[in-house]
Amino acid sequence: MRHSRTLALSLFAATTLAATPAAAEPATTGFPIVTQTEDGRPIPRSAGLPYAPKNLADRIILTPGADPAREMAVAFRTDTAQAESQAQIAVSVDGPTLEEKATLVTGISMPVDSSYGPALYHQIRFAGLTPDTAYSYRVKGAAGWSEWFQFRTAAAVAKPFRFLYLGDIQNGILTYASRVIRQAFHAHGGIALTVHAGDLVGQRDDLDHDDEWGEWNQAGGYNYSIVPQLPATGNHEYVDDIKPDGTESRKLGPYWRAQFALPGNGVKPVEATTYFVDYQGVRFIVLDGTAAIDLGSMQAQTDWLDATLAASKANWNVVLFHQPVFTCARPNDTAAIKAAWKPVFETRKVDLVLQGHDHCYSRLTGEAGRDANARARADGTIQGPVYLVSVTGSKMYRLNERTPWQPDKVAEATELYQIVDVEPKTLKFRTYTASGKLYDGFDLTRTERGNRLSEIAEPVLATRRCSGEVGPDGGACVASGK
Repeated sequence: MRHSRTLALSLFAATTLAATPAAAEPATTGFPIVTQTEDGRPIPRSAGLPYAPKNLADRIILTPGADPAREMAVAFRTDTAQAESQAQIAVSVDGPTLEEKATLVTGISMPVDSSYGPALYHQIRFAGLTPDTAYSYRVKGAAGWSEWFQFRTAAAVAKPFRFLYLGDIQNGILTYASRVIRQAFHAHGGIALTVHAGDLVGQRDDLDHDDEWGEWNQAGGYNYSIVPQLPATGNHEYVDDIKPDGTESRKLGPYWRAQFALPGNGVKPVEATTYFVDYQGVRFIVLDGTAAIDLGSMQAQTDWLDATLAASKANWNVVLFHQPVFTCARPNDTAAIKAAWKPVFETRKVDLVLQGHDHCYSRLTGEAGRDANARARADGTIQGPVYLVSVTGSKMYRLNERTPWQPDKVAEATELYQIVDVEPKTLKFRTYTASGKLYDGFDLTRTERGNRLSEIAEPVLATRRCSGEVGPDGGACVASGK
């Protein structure tokens, strides 16, 4: 009972802070509703028009606080009849009595107008939580409460856990990508986090924007409500911004701030899209490549990255962003990011660099190429950052001319997901195809001198490439040139 009172006081303090005007987001998105493309064609909609806001909460997304042992957050959507942002939370029990000791928590709401009409997005922070403890929460719509969702806070110390890494979902979100996401959760129990390497949706060229976010939420389903999500922005989280003088720029789309209640501990001017989370011995650092390249925040992000890595006391440091340092599809690497961030990764001994954007798969352990890196490891050379690129959705690009010799393994026209098992001294990385076949993998072992990389002994699929116009599954090659 004493713990319950302590939790209630902590949550009350967090609620009071969250409800203050300084913590609230702007009251309007300021984005026009786009119903047709530039050449006048109507933007396609999801079949059946299923994504209108309702009097029950939907799009319920759990995100971690900077210290997920003691703080989590939830964002969700309702129609405008539910003006107040409300949730209940309780330490989980084993019988159907959660509401008896549940604490009511309130937060902030923000209106978003879409092609389906007006909606309210709500964000609520759960603070003062106990580490390594199961909690249940539910959220309120005008017609009543959602079901109870259960999550576990992180442990306060390093402890083994598993996370899921997804590349671009973006296209074919519900049609194709959903089976990959569901396969990952179905086949691999105990996933504690999901990290997304940007372009969660197309938002500029595939579907009506609201439909895309509706499909993204439906593809992950309740898994996104019980497993904390760590998303990075891609270029498709941004929308075109035409200035009064006719010049074109970008601005963050209306759904990002509404859909994700992120820690807010990043760097100005991109606090909405940069942040870090410490989870059981891993520091996850999320960067915004689009804002760095196109919107002038490269130096600010680079300085913040360096300081955030320098301050890390974690066993492992993982950096997540969209545009890859080493590309597997485009003719040239991402020059600005490579010049600014790669030296920091190497100096600060980053372990994994997780990326998307290229719509192909690449695991690269050194710029000199696969054979040279294998020889170096055999001679005892310490492994620097391992650079990964992956893709989950249906949009595919052809592999570039460096892929036969530079990356350790690649794939073309292949939907994938990655399972990473973290232990204090070992990191086990496995890549699987959409149907659950093991495609690639390696282990990183920490030593006093640095990481040792070992290829796995388990059998994996041969490299999947198109052969001319024939794809790796025997049908048409669906990868296009970049």
